[in-house]
Order: sequence, then structure tokens, then C-alpha cells
Amino acid sequence: MHATSSAPGMPRPQRWLAAAGAVCAAAAVALSAYAAHASEGPAQARLQAAAVFAFGHGLALVLLAPATCRRLRRCALLALALGLLLFCGSVVSGVLAQWPTTLAPLGGMLLIGGWLLLALDLSRR
Repeated sequence: MHATSSAPGMPRPQRWLAAAGAVCAAAAVALSAYAAHASEGPAQARLQAAAVFAFGHGLALVLLAPATCRRLRRCALLALALGLLLFCGSVVSGVLAQWPTTLAPLGGMLLIGGWLLLALDLSRR
């Protein structure tokens, strides 16, 4: 453990990934409530889909980050975190601010790639 670490037992990158996952899960709950009470039609469906992705992937980051000691798994989880940010962020900003959702496909590809990297890492044990 590094001298700058403050949480016992978990190095800094793992703590950051787990914390980011927890924030994503919390944001997903808030986004789902917003979608249910302040939107309707296609916008509601898009926001709910983003909430489902944010919650599922946030939970995955929380659960998988503490066991991340190999470089390939860290890369997989970083791809999941970045993909989650780009995909959900693009969908939500498209609904709420009418911004283009051009980053959503890249985010989706990063999510797919992250899961495939994780599968590769798990199969190499």
C-alpha cells in the first residue's frame, strides 16, 4: 500500500473505480426518479434506459474494483467507467439539453470492449 493511501486494503485506482461506481448507482436512482416524475414518452424511455445502464455498470464497478490487481482488469474497468460516462452522459444530455448524442455509440463500444476485456482477464486465470 502506498503512503498516500487512506483506505486500508485498497490501492488508490481501485478506490477511485469503486467510488465512481457508487456515484453512478446513486445518480441512476435520481435519474430514474426524474424520468418517472418529470418526463414522458420517448424522453422517459431514454432516461430510464440510461438509469438502468448507470445502475448496473455502477454496481459492477463497486463489486469488481476491490479485486482489481492486474493491468488487464484495470483497463477493463476503466473502459466500463469511461463508456458509462460517454453513453449515459450523451443520452441524458440529449434529452435534457437537446445536445447531440454523438458520443453514445463510442460509449457503448467502450462498454462492450470493457466487458470483453474482463472476460479475457477472467479466462486467463
